[in-house]
Amino acid sequence: MENSVVESVTIGTSVGAADFSFIGLIVKADPVVQTVLLLLFASSIWSWAIIFEKWLRLRRINQQTDAFEDRFWSGGSLDDLYEHEGQTPAEPMSSIFSAAMREWRRSLDSPALRHAAGSVRNRIERSMETTMGRETSRLERYMIFLATAGSVAPFVGLFGTVWGIMNSFRSIAATQNTTLVTVAPGIAEALFATALGLAVAIPAVVAYNKLGQDIARYAARLDDFTSEFSAILSRRIEESE
Repeated sequence: MENSVVESVTIGTSVGAADFSFIGLIVKADPVVQTVLLLLFASSIWSWAIIFEKWLRLRRINQQTDAFEDRFWSGGSLDDLYEHEGQTPAEPMSSIFSAAMREWRRSLDSPALRHAAGSVRNRIERSMETTMGRETSRLERYMIFLATAGSVAPFVGLFGTVWGIMNSFRSIAATQNTTLVTVAPGIAEALFATALGLAVAIPAVVAYNKLGQDIARYAARLDDFTSEFSAILSRRIEESE
């Protein structure tokens, strides 16, 4: 009875003395598990950097777009607005406006195009669609990393879990000892890898869905503006014929 108590106290003391902190688990982990943990940690940092950059950028762009739409629909001259916005467009909508006005002015300067209304319309619409596609692609940049991290990170963590458990079984086989002292470090590494994988995946998935919806909503806003502005320029083309 006394030996059992002494053994329990010894085991409890040994386990309690083990370092299960974040740094301790990484330092004492197997090299493969260390690689997994560091990879997941780096992925987490990069994911959060993308999330904050996209969130701040979309917030700023929406504010700038609101201001541009106020100026556009204020009833002022489109030529004056182009002189103000055309050289240095601040956000995607003003870039689309500048591309269309640039093409419109080229058509006015060309006698051949001036009498080809259908060709002018096609060139203006194509210019706006190209600009909108380019600006949308810029907004979507790095979103694929969030999607990849959200789907792959749990499996990377699971790989670290499996490897840590394998190390625990190797320790048991090598020492012929099934006490908690032998098994605990490997299990701790394994569970930590799983937890870190989920910590990377969950924010990445949530952010990808939220940011994806925001980008799609803004793209629809650009599409509506493109259609409306195309109609305005079409009326101008018909009036100039």
